Amino acid sequence: MRKVRRVRVLGWRWRSNPLRRRSDLLEAWIVLAAWAVATLGAVAAGVVGAQTAQRAVERDRAERRPVTAVLIKTVSGSGRDVVTGARYDRVLAKVRWTDEKGTVRTGSTEVKAATRSGSPVAAWTDGRGHLVTPPVSSTEATARAVLAGTGVALVTGALVLVGGRLMRIRVERRATERWGAEWERVGRRWGHTTG
Repeated sequence: MRKVRRVRVLGWRWRSNPLRRRSDLLEAWIVLAAWAVATLGAVAAGVVGAQTAQRAVERDRAERRPVTAVLIKTVSGSGRDVVTGARYDRVLAKVRWTDEKGTVRTGSTEVKAATRSGSPVAAWTDGRGHLVTPPVSSTEATARAVLAGTGVALVTGALVLVGGRLMRIRVERRATERWGAEWERVGRRWGHTTG
């Protein structure tokens, strides 16, 4: 049995050909438009996503203020996870600090394990005076912006390409339906010609 070798002709939908249907040309335009919009849209969406993430991180960093707090209770030296058994060098502990208005406040923040009560510890507060985690570093902020931009770009490009594929499927179905209707009309005329 002979093996059939398929020959791929690039750009056959664009070339003038008596076998080319209108739907073939329409499909070619849909593919071209989908890839162009996906590429440009993904780049634009990625840049906007990265800038938005960068502004959010910068705003978050600007709102956080360092305060010096005092540890209320001595922290035990074993910062160990009960489930996994992993050791941690920082544990959650109660601290006391004075906010900008002079009000004494208490809350929980991470401190080094085996810290004694009364020791000063560094803590961070938000604009409302609540304890929060330390702000991210500039390297981590850049990494977050890059990841956010890349994610937005990939999702945007994928959505546009999926939309283009759905349009192509619709065009192919309509072309197949037209071809089937035409085949039904022509097939009836053939009949049996041999005796």
